[in-house]
Amino acid sequence: MWFKHLHLYRLHGSTGIPAADLEAALAEQAARTPGSQEARRVGWCPPAGRAGTALLHELQGQRLMTMLRHERLLPAGVVREELEERSADIEAREGRKLRRQEKQELKELIYEELLPRAFIRSQKVDLWWDTQRNLIAVNTSSRKRAEEALDLLRETLGSLKVTPLATQTLPMRAMTQWLAEEDSRPGSLQLGDQVELKAKGDDGVLRARQVDLDSDEIQQLLAAGRQASRLAVEIEGRLGYVLHDDLTLKSLRFSDTLIDEAGEIEDDGDATVRLEADFMLMTKALADEIEQLITWLGGEANAAPQASE
Repeated sequence: MWFKHLHLYRLHGSTGIPAADLEAALAEQAARTPGSQEARRVGWCPPAGRAGTALLHELQGQRLMTMLRHERLLPAGVVREELEERSADIEAREGRKLRRQEKQELKELIYEELLPRAFIRSQKVDLWWDTQRNLIAVNTSSRKRAEEALDLLRETLGSLKVTPLATQTLPMRAMTQWLAEEDSRPGSLQLGDQVELKAKGDDGVLRARQVDLDSDEIQQLLAAGRQASRLAVEIEGRLGYVLHDDLTLKSLRFSDTLIDEAGEIEDDGDATVRLEADFMLMTKALADEIEQLITWLGGEANAAPQASE
């Protein structure tokens, strides 16, 4: 298993819950199929899927958990069409127009009737908890889903104090400087081939893929005042990703060397062994890179923790 996107959070305060106690707490919030009148439900499931039963994998202080999200798919258009048809029948039968409140009550009734027949879509979201660095990372492209996973962990633990990871130098400022000044780039950092440039005025956003980021065209755009809000970078021999201005790492790509190293580990066809081997190699590379990135961005900002009980 290899992460694709990571939203990064700093964990505040003491959360030294033993692994056995944490797994017991996870079991209390285990995933289950939504009831007939539940639009969605979230809970914990085994990270190894059907190949495993453990809700928590912990190796050398690195914890892996997986949120399973169930959602009933009831398109708004289906409800609207049914509402229009029933409203027309009632109005024709009673010879009057339905009031807004009556239509709203009818809409709610239709929703309740159709919901149990809606298809259920499932989505898994991995959560990595680095207990050595007090860091939590959520593997999803959506900030909303990341927050949902944190909410589930907060409910599971009873309390969780986290803030989005922040640095002294804003990522947008650093990315813009790396683009504009080759000498400002850290030694092991190489530019990729995609960028998103934002203008200060109303010129909108310019996105470029598979381009030479050192080209004259890019330099001219920077000289005109545009700033980099996303930038593809590669760390020599380790990994590549697209850095966003909110410090999210997306489109993660791990080096062939790391993938080959994982492949050399014997798993005897055991999916759990495979999962844990990949997880350990991956998190080691990611933890080192995140620490390096924080250093490149001037160190971590001293954000006050937001308590949520």
